[in-house]
Amino acid sequence: MSTYQKGMAPIRTMGDDSDVEEENLVNDYKEQVQFEELDDLEPAGLSMAQQTDDIQSRLQQAAQPLDFSAPLEAKFQSYDSYCSLFHFILNSEGPVDLEPPSHYWAWDVIDEFIYQFNSFSSYRARIARQGNNEEEIQMLRENPNTWGCYSVLNVLYSLIQRSQIAEQLGAMKRNEDPMAVAGDYGSKSLYRMLGYFSIIGLLRVHTLLGDFSLALKTLDDIELNKKAMFARVMAAHFTTYYYVGFSYMMMRRYSDAIRAFSHILVYVSRTKNFQKSAQYDSITKKNEQMYALIAICVAFTPTRLDDTIHTALREKYGDQLLKLQKGGPESLPIFEELFRAACPKFISPVPPDFENPEANIDPIEHHLSIFMDEVKTNMWSPTVKSYLRLYTTMDLSKLAGFLDVKDDELRSWLLVNKQRSKQLRWTETGLLDGELVNISDLDYALQGDLIHVSEAKVGRKLVDWYLRNLSRTYA
Repeated sequence: MSTYQKGMAPIRTMGDDSDVEEENLVNDYKEQVQFEELDDLEPAGLSMAQQTDDIQSRLQQAAQPLDFSAPLEAKFQSYDSYCSLFHFILNSEGPVDLEPPSHYWAWDVIDEFIYQFNSFSSYRARIARQGNNEEEIQMLRENPNTWGCYSVLNVLYSLIQRSQIAEQLGAMKRNEDPMAVAGDYGSKSLYRMLGYFSIIGLLRVHTLLGDFSLALKTLDDIELNKKAMFARVMAAHFTTYYYVGFSYMMMRRYSDAIRAFSHILVYVSRTKNFQKSAQYDSITKKNEQMYALIAICVAFTPTRLDDTIHTALREKYGDQLLKLQKGGPESLPIFEELFRAACPKFISPVPPDFENPEANIDPIEHHLSIFMDEVKTNMWSPTVKSYLRLYTTMDLSKLAGFLDVKDDELRSWLLVNKQRSKQLRWTETGLLDGELVNISDLDYALQGDLIHVSEAKVGRKLVDWYLRNLSRTYA
């Protein structure tokens, strides 16, 4: 399970399962495609005739996408419909006696609910910044709580709490009966599935709001492996790993991000031959975004990738990837371009200021500036690391010559990294005035114009291993 280290976000592991489990996932996805091809959903046989028919139609409608170009009135009406539906599900006297068609449907409801919240928030912010549509501005000003952040989070947390899904998942990890802690609501599949996918919804919403640590923490009760229930729904599967990988990247845990993106990209490549055309467009877009993100992560942390991903990455971003890995000022526009293309549509947690349009900051631009600050701070890290691996001591001007930069510019970069890194005294080597700086598996300390280098992780040298085993052979 997740553990906390020095106040950092929990370090999560993604389990490796057998090929048999992978085949089961593929078969489940085929079943999902067949389910989605059905035009009508047959209502389950329930007791309350008219009310059941009404709620069944509302349940079915909740999973239907709202047209992107729908007028503002339709977006208000959609919000009211969701509020009415979730109020009925959460606040009826006792659990609602309804059986949803399948967990595919439950995901569609939560996914569409969050999508409409995201698109409405982005639309409202754009109208506020432009400030030229007085009629819509007046409507938005009069309805500040419509599709509000608090309302959306309240629904997701309420579904999780009502369903006791966290307690059920905890019981399953302990190999106990989840029904023992499910309660009256959690024992119903309607609440159990909506609660489960609300956890994935929280991951998505917190990422959109820019709280990446909290986004990852919401998944504490869910194991990231092929046996998880979200993995049985293709859209939920790649959505989960996209937001998990992106959150890892923004927290500078690039290796974890690469593992997350690699997992889902390999899986998507196996199912692309039987994806429906409508869903294929959505998956293809997310696929392209994740390839851009994995290119960014590999530039920061060079990693051996799966052959399928490596080939596709070279085809899509061959020249760009080389510039990213080289670092330096030439890489900055590429980092910015890939981030803009691949990042989620960030939103603000509060309504915009309609009275002062210039005061409204674009959330995407805000997070881009934070990301680019990190890039500028580390834009020479890959190249510096490759050179420092070859030396134990190195003159500053020599390294500056390799990088084709001025000595003062390189010194400034090294000092900035020194301030950002955990400051330790390198007392064992007598460098009492040098503060230890870590670049992945390398440590360096700057003393005057001399750079002292040491490996942070001393591994077994291949030559030593070869000679030792060679001597044993002829002994």
